[in-house]
Amino acid sequence: MVTALKILIIIAMFAVVVVLIRGLINMMRGGSGVTSNKLMQARVLLQFVALVLILLVVYLTRK
Repeated sequence: MVTALKILIIIAMFAVVVVLIRGLINMMRGGSGVTSNKLMQARVLLQFVALVLILLVVYLTRK
């Protein structure tokens, strides 16, 4: 179970990096503000998911 969660954490962190890079590229190219806002919202959501998964692994491994 913990191993599966660790894999999900890596996937979530990778997704955060991908969305962050896409947002930076969009800003550098002068892209739409709506797209930048949606990418920022997606990044915050993915960071929240990654944080919850990390806390879950810490909680499960302490017992």
